[in-house]
Amino acid sequence: QVQLVESGGGLVQAGGSLRLSCAASRSIFNINAYGWYRQAPGKQRELVALIRRIGSSTNYADSVKGRFTISRDSTKNTVYLQMNSLKPEDTAVYYCNADEFTGSRHWGQGTQVTVSS
Repeated sequence: QVQLVESGGGLVQAGGSLRLSCAASRSIFNINAYGWYRQAPGKQRELVALIRRIGSSTNYADSVKGRFTISRDSTKNTVYLQMNSLKPEDTAVYYCNADEFTGSRHWGQGTQVTVSS
């Protein structure tokens, strides 16, 4: 079983920055894509950003385009989410995800991001 461990969340003022990290417990050779999702209180979990293992193409939610950047370091089995120009509406629990070609999905435990106005 693969474990994904997020870190880097916290409290920041609007306009500030945070970088989230997601470390996998081992290499996952059949991963199709890594993603960051978030869930705010009373709302459904939504995709924030995604990076494909082959080719490293990325996708972003419209609400974060131009502010967030997803990247990965394959040598460290780690995926990052750089978040700039944070807004109060970015407040949520952020989850790391890894999707295998088989359809299996792996999730981290989540890290809280709170943006104060």
